[in-house]
Amino acid sequence: MTTKGTPGRVVRIDDETWAAYGELCAEEGTSRADDLRRHAHARVAAWRAASRKQRLKALAEDAKRKPADSDD
Repeated sequence: MTTKGTPGRVVRIDDETWAAYGELCAEEGTSRADDLRRHAHARVAAWRAASRKQRLKALAEDAKRKPADSDD
């Protein structure tokens, strides 16, 4: 079952780990689904930030390599 119109996803995790993960999340006052969503969002945000930083660095290096326009 999905909420808020988001599609469901299939994740394959062994029963023992899934049960322990459920206990862990319950102790933390969250659900497995919410914990997995927050983890995925955090990973994607970090990846996007690193990609953005890498693109900006490449642009800065390109700008340094190009000869400056002269007034001659």
